[in-house]
Amino acid sequence: MIPAPFDYIAPTSVEEALAALQQHGDDAKILAGGQSLLPVLRMRLNAPEMIIDLGRIDALRGVRDDGDAIVVGAMTPHSVVGADPLVAEHAALVTKAVAHLADAQIRHRGTFGGALAHADPAGDLGGPARALDAQFVIAGPGGTRTVSADDFFVDLFETAISDDEILTEVRLPKHTGWGAHHEKMVRVAHQWPICAVAATARVQDGTIADIAIGLANMGSTPLRARGVEEALRGQRADEDVIRAACARAAEGAHAPSDLNGSADYRNHVVTVMCRRAVLGAVQGAGA
Repeated sequence: MIPAPFDYIAPTSVEEALAALQQHGDDAKILAGGQSLLPVLRMRLNAPEMIIDLGRIDALRGVRDDGDAIVVGAMTPHSVVGADPLVAEHAALVTKAVAHLADAQIRHRGTFGGALAHADPAGDLGGPARALDAQFVIAGPGGTRTVSADDFFVDLFETAISDDEILTEVRLPKHTGWGAHHEKMVRVAHQWPICAVAATARVQDGTIADIAIGLANMGSTPLRARGVEEALRGQRADEDVIRAACARAAEGAHAPSDLNGSADYRNHVVTVMCRRAVLGAVQGAGA
């Protein structure tokens, strides 16, 4: 189908983009990489009067080291994030998740911040963002504010970004030396995951000193498997211990039922995926 008619603007600064957003209000939509918005426009599920394209704002691109965090500009393509050595060294879980994200064309067009702002609970980046305790920097008419990953994802396709705000960057706290592993179950290649598990762990002398686990497509938002984390901290990095702890992976989740599987099916599969992800993470940490 052909989208409904709309006007288009491509500002070159965040300030210009915010001004355009304030001017057009509910009649405007932000365009990042377009991998989610353009199909919606083509199917006329949304018909904004104004499209504000962030693609010409150079300040929203790039990866930098900011002391205790790696900062990723919201308009940085997935392919750039996935190939960046700073991300690989200090936030390896993101590198591994991006490698599983869709296909090469989408990784080159889609943007890191755009995917997270879209807030699809089946998206590949929400789980790693939750596990790494990412911080989201949001710009609005009153300045900038920072929101934690725990508070950023509000509901299905809903985030803490207000209608007059723009996500500018994502701060990934450094997890240097942590092992990381991403498990994603799909029926066909490049599909949204039936469920996915992102795990990162720090191991000392064969003991799991710390661990963080994010889940995708197990509820209306990306989740943390906190029960599993609690069961594993301070325990030996032993396969039987990990298997027993990962039996708790679905605790607190509200898995959906759809054509790819029922909630009961997902609740079972996520325990298997969790065990694989945790084993991969602790092995990557040198256990």
